[in-house]
Amino acid sequence: MTNTKLITRLLAAAALTASMATVHAAAQQEGAMAGAGVATAASSTDSALNSKVKAALADYKGLGVSTAQGVVTLTGQVANTDAGTKAIQAASAVEGVKEVKSELTVSSK
Repeated sequence: MTNTKLITRLLAAAALTASMATVHAAAQQEGAMAGAGVATAASSTDSALNSKVKAALADYKGLGVSTAQGVVTLTGQVANTDAGTKAIQAASAVEGVKEVKSELTVSSK
């Protein structure tokens, strides 16, 4: 093989490798952007769900509500275990809630 043909093939291989790297980088960036859109949508959904749960618990003063991926966490103090159970049930009844985690404590008198 002549040197000219060898150099031509090496240049073609280098150009192909560079173009494949560019395609791969573009695909990774596109995937990352799509993932960010999913995260934003989930965050928006959680925010709306959090508002609905807070409205359902309006009678329970002083309770904290946080929501992540449809899982609601309740924090704060309740007067007794029955009040805590009712708050958990009210939060669970909200459409879209996947699970309720309780970090509620019974206040000491």
